Amino acid sequence: MIVFPAIDLKGGEVVRLAEGDMARATVYGDNPAAQALLFAEAGAQHLHVVDLDGSFAGRTENREAVEAIIEAFPGYVQLGGGIRDAAAVEGWFNLGVARVVMGSAALKNPEFVKDMAREWEGGIVVAVDAKDGMVATEGWAEVSDVPVEDMARRFEDAGVASLLFTDIGRDGLLKGCNVQATVELARSVDIPVIASGGVKGLDDIHMLALQADQGIEGVITGRALYEGRLDLATAIALANR
Repeated sequence: MIVFPAIDLKGGEVVRLAEGDMARATVYGDNPAAQALLFAEAGAQHLHVVDLDGSFAGRTENREAVEAIIEAFPGYVQLGGGIRDAAAVEGWFNLGVARVVMGSAALKNPEFVKDMAREWEGGIVVAVDAKDGMVATEGWAEVSDVPVEDMARRFEDAGVASLLFTDIGRDGLLKGCNVQATVELARSVDIPVIASGGVKGLDDIHMLALQADQGIEGVITGRALYEGRLDLATAIALANR
């Protein structure tokens, strides 16, 4: 199981939000590339990067910071946030991003996302962000009437690499990952699922790793790392057992 340390970008700084609320941001640093290197030194081979400003604007807003991260980090960078057209997708792959995460576009323009998944084989991740079981979009500012599992099934034959499932009600709050909902989603589709939202410590990593054979590809963690509640090297070792 892959452990993805997260770097969320707002105004060029490394932040974490509470429940996706831009007004509830905690700043953890002003050098995203240096943070990426620290994660690499702890053993991370994969990194999850989100352009938070881009998520709301619908276009890339933290390009300079993302480019610095790509240059600094020796492993695989997975990037999301405001990537909603073919030119943006191609541009990031050409710059060295390993996988592009698409959420709002996946709900509002699924055929486009399927086209991208076919064109960039193994490179597109569909974000399925849930609020009370329904899909949320536009940086979680809008909640749709589409159930999470319904949206996930739309992409089963599209060739997407993974589904990134986030329980918004837990994100950035250290409440513990919603393991049950993540596993239920993984069992309902034939696409690997990445867990996200609320990871508070090694117990979450352990519980998810036990379910890896159910289709859990990885887990994203942010605040727990930044606040010293989770040691990245230990988490990676546990996930690799």
